[in-house]
Amino acid sequence: MAESTKNATLQLDGKSFDLPIYSPTVGPDVLDIRKLYADAGVFTYDPGFTSTAACDSTITFIDGDKGELLHRGYPIDQLAEKSHYLEVCYLLLYGELPSASELEDFESRVTNHTMLHEQMQYFFRGFRRDAHPMAIMVGVVGAMSAFYHDSTDITDPWQREVASIRLIAKMPTIAAWAYKYHTGQPFVYPRNDLDYASNFLRMCFSVPAEEYEVNPILARAMDRIFTLHADHEQNASTSTVRLASSSGANPFACIAAGIACLWGPAHGGANQACLEMLREIGSPNRIPEFIERAKDKNDPFRLMGFGHRVYKNFDPRAKVMKQSADEVLDLLGVENNPTLQVAKELEAAALADPYFTEKKLFPNVDFYSGIILEAMGFPTSMFTPIFALSRTVGWVSQWKEMIGDPQNKIGRPRQLYLGETLRDYVDIEKR
Repeated sequence: MAESTKNATLQLDGKSFDLPIYSPTVGPDVLDIRKLYADAGVFTYDPGFTSTAACDSTITFIDGDKGELLHRGYPIDQLAEKSHYLEVCYLLLYGELPSASELEDFESRVTNHTMLHEQMQYFFRGFRRDAHPMAIMVGVVGAMSAFYHDSTDITDPWQREVASIRLIAKMPTIAAWAYKYHTGQPFVYPRNDLDYASNFLRMCFSVPAEEYEVNPILARAMDRIFTLHADHEQNASTSTVRLASSSGANPFACIAAGIACLWGPAHGGANQACLEMLREIGSPNRIPEFIERAKDKNDPFRLMGFGHRVYKNFDPRAKVMKQSADEVLDLLGVENNPTLQVAKELEAAALADPYFTEKKLFPNVDFYSGIILEAMGFPTSMFTPIFALSRTVGWVSQWKEMIGDPQNKIGRPRQLYLGETLRDYVDIEKR
């Protein structure tokens, strides 16, 4: 924890209370209110925790006004352009970029843990055939604690390390098998001679009847999607993982809780909502109509995939994702896909309209990732599972950091109670 260099004074009922102020390496100062209730007998009120730091962390920093996202100090655009997903995983987990030998060892450990326990096949088959892939992922990841007993003791550093590698390694297999089960196709096992993204694409799209060649452009685009979604500071699902972890729950239960939170349409479903909007528009010649609707304050319609709650300038991930989207669309074409035709022309129309550029409503990472996944052939039901796969390393890194924090204590938010005051029970015949 940083040392306090200054104080703020709170005046309440004629009394003064000094509150320490901590200065981060980057970002706004933080007011320490941990002793406020004990000293002054009051809580703070902050629905959504939008002005409250629940932890200190060294992993990820976001400056929404500048459009900046840093992992361990490295800008996300540099990592997405020059690095690859497993190298970023190493960075998030261990704090530094790996040497060549460290990266080789890490990639080997992940690759050799990609297979699932064979009995887990029966767990998949317990779901209805039309079960949503996210429902399957929540259940299967939570059930990993029933199959991997040797990595559930959070007090053992080695077991925490094994659990971390297992989660990162097995999540692509779990997501791909959820997809295969959803489509009624046979499960495809991972292969140790393929990289992380290529392995995932092969497990999703290959069938036993013929050989499947992974296109390197698609594999690179998939790797970038993983990289750009790897971590995003203290968002809802990450905070859920930390809150679950604060109780001492095993790592698989904590990550399953994060997946469940990510499933919410306000969090992980943004790229799916974007594709559904594009399908609602339906045809490029209807774009002007929807552009005008988006400008109308009295119309509830909004352009999904434009602007961002955190980034008030531009989404730093979007530039790299746009490059991948252009490469994928050039490779696969858009001629026979009306949704992708609408996406390309809507992007151009919005970027040329002063209304959107002046308000900094630029296409964000969800707009471009949805386009890429649609072009690859993924149904929208798989968009959030792929997000969960990508974010697993962020959740695991945050979980490991929290477990090793000596200040760690069980989460217990307070409330502003507005219910009834004390009253006596009334017998049923007198009500």
